[in-house]
Amino acid sequence: MIVVFGSINVDLVTAVDRLPGPGETVKGPDYQTFPGGKGANQALAARRAGAEVAMVGAVGRDGFADTALALLKADGVDLSGVSVVDAPTGIAMIAVDRRAENQIIVASGANSRADAATLGRRLGAGDILLLQFEVPEGEVLRAAEIAKSRGARVILNAAPAGPVDPSLIALLDGLVVNEHEAAEVGAAAGLPTEPTAFAAAFADATGGFCVVTLGAEGAYATVGSAAYRIPAAAATVVDTTAAGDAFVGSFAAALGRGLELRDAVIEGVSAGSLAVETTGAQPSLPRRATIAERADKLRRSLGEA
Repeated sequence: MIVVFGSINVDLVTAVDRLPGPGETVKGPDYQTFPGGKGANQALAARRAGAEVAMVGAVGRDGFADTALALLKADGVDLSGVSVVDAPTGIAMIAVDRRAENQIIVASGANSRADAATLGRRLGAGDILLLQFEVPEGEVLRAAEIAKSRGARVILNAAPAGPVDPSLIALLDGLVVNEHEAAEVGAAAGLPTEPTAFAAAFADATGGFCVVTLGAEGAYATVGSAAYRIPAAAATVVDTTAAGDAFVGSFAAALGRGLELRDAVIEGVSAGSLAVETTGAQPSLPRRATIAERADKLRRSLGEA
């Protein structure tokens, strides 16, 4: 079982010719509404990658709540740990330019009321708790403490970027970050900020694994004395919004199936490459058969059977 403690949002997405600068207004022709939030995205990504998944978080008592939960419900994610609170459901306002780059503003709303105590007895030995930073960081730490007390593994996607509490680092079995997040975490922790040097130093310091996603360059992963660089799978890029979440959810699902770190990274890279080919965060998240097909293609490109 993978349990995700994190954010649940509605994404309001508009296409623009270019992203605005400070104080600038740009026009888009219309907008689309999609379920989103890093926590919910990663939960759905893991579910579509074949894992049994429970989502723990919070939504408001408003019309956006049903939209935010719709695809999680349709795909069979356990939503019994989602609380309904007296705050608006979180939203993300996303602009996507013609190069498929994006700019995102998140209004936390109900996510600021997410409570780690809602994890209840959902976690046990062998389970994976997946965490991010779109809910209060104190609750993220409490969730990790609960997970470790029950023998579960804890994986943090340190996004949005920022320093990570040393008390939380001590509880992690693994960290997943992009290049920018690696630099932020590294600078705060007194570690290198260059991606590969950071990954090696973090893994050495904690005894867990560290994965740094590198966008179009793939991903770099290290655990113990082993290090792996996995190139990106070929893709036709339309919208990069969910690429990171697709990677994290599919990667966690692969670890949950017992795959070794390198193979799990290949699955994550493959899922991320598929996600960028469709507009919208959750609609773009691929399913296990499609991920496996692209992962096999990637392995063949690496000279593997």
